Amino acid sequence: MQSKINIAVLDDYQNVSQQFADWSTIKIHANVTVFNDTITDFKKLTERLQPFEVICVMRERTPLHKDLLKSLPNLKLIVSTGGRNASIDTQTAESLGIEIRNTGYLWSGAPEMTWALLMAAARQIPQESNNFSSGKWQTTIGTDLAGKTIGIIGLGNIGLKIASYAKAFDMNVIAWSENLTQEKAAAGGAKLVTKEELFRQSDFISIHLVLSDRSIGTIKREDLYQMKPTAYLINTSRGPLIDQDALVEILQEKKIAGAAIDVYNQEPLPANHPLRKLDNLLGTSHVGYVTENTYKIFYEDTVSAITDWMMQDNI
Repeated sequence: MQSKINIAVLDDYQNVSQQFADWSTIKIHANVTVFNDTITDFKKLTERLQPFEVICVMRERTPLHKDLLKSLPNLKLIVSTGGRNASIDTQTAESLGIEIRNTGYLWSGAPEMTWALLMAAARQIPQESNNFSSGKWQTTIGTDLAGKTIGIIGLGNIGLKIASYAKAFDMNVIAWSENLTQEKAAAGGAKLVTKEELFRQSDFISIHLVLSDRSIGTIKREDLYQMKPTAYLINTSRGPLIDQDALVEILQEKKIAGAAIDVYNQEPLPANHPLRKLDNLLGTSHVGYVTENTYKIFYEDTVSAITDWMMQDNI
């Protein structure tokens, strides 16, 4: 009788992977181990993952780079949530005969989170809520959206959704990205401008680019320092798109009204990081995609992918 295979479910921070899908059929043929933490130390991570034939990864929480993959001789299948995962070295995986499968994705979570952060920052909802709990009353003055200008960097699926939200709030919409055309911007209800014009004119700037070698550091120090002192920066895309040191600096110096950030260069963000100490930063812990329906798709598709792979291999 063939022994059970070993499956690792990585970075299940909320310990919910077993709740959002039925793993019972898989567990007949496999040992499923769920890890709730992220390990960055290469030696410790290698030791943890070596026993497993199947690794299920949540987004980019644990990168599977070349050296790590070569250190996992038992690994046969990687299942990644979402349609793409730039943190997996696909060429190395293919050369090692490791199959990669991806799950579906729900696009509504990220734009909804973006707009929630934008409105919370504009109306200073966290401050008002905290002050209310401490017995205070009407301590801030909110920023209106109607008539203001939002600059959208990246007018793809999510950027287009943000443009439609902004139009519903009677905002002016401008947009920029390296390959954006006037025709596509106009079709999305936006006006194409230069990068410099976007940073100078916008009252709110929202970033929606795919992270790649080319897009890392797209938002530079000089860009941030062109922003209005009354402007807000929102990033729910990826942390490395922005010069993070410059972001900390400009917020510490109060050069802009504030920022609302859901993504960071290092995740989880260290407890003592400077970004955690800023009173003009509304920070959340990369929860833009963390919704019930998204997790249901992620983990149900993960179970389906493993089941299909096991059937093909007669396990």
